[in-house]
Amino acid sequence: MMLTTLFCFIDDFMKEFSLEWKKNLLSSQTTQRGPSCCMSDSEIMTIVILFHQSNYRTFKHFYKEHVTKTLRKEFPCLLSYSRFVSLMKGLFVPLFAFLHHHRGAVTGISYVDSTKIQVCHNKRISRNKVFSKLAKTGKTTAGWFFGFKLHLIVNDKGEIMVHPTNAYLLIEKLLK
Repeated sequence: MMLTTLFCFIDDFMKEFSLEWKKNLLSSQTTQRGPSCCMSDSEIMTIVILFHQSNYRTFKHFYKEHVTKTLRKEFPCLLSYSRFVSLMKGLFVPLFAFLHHHRGAVTGISYVDSTKIQVCHNKRISRNKVFSKLAKTGKTTAGWFFGFKLHLIVNDKGEIMVHPTNAYLLIEKLLK
């Protein structure tokens, strides 16, 4: 998919999503500290999705080698790598909603895989307070871990399949 087409899809989605998102957010009395970001959420999401479509193994290498050198004209207000990574975390829910909105069709052939998302080292499980109510002890072929297990279903066209009920349950748990 061409970069401009991908950006237009994401930007159109973000315009609708941000209106609904702002309606449902609780009002915050705190003011934003520091300068506002010069890159739009649509631009940041476009770069994240481009990374997943690329053959790069690490996001850092992709951003520093490909984005800053090859895509400088397309993204004139590029941020430093560390600032970009810190802003990426805030786009988890919009990115998840975008992928859910553009999920693939059921074709009859699906591939399932899973990976671990480790919260802390096994030695620190008893002291851990991050995700203490959500994270569990699990096992992979590599051994035991404390955290989450991410399951992904892809159809034969390479499109991500999302079961609507599971998606909404996950968002509800994350927002609690």
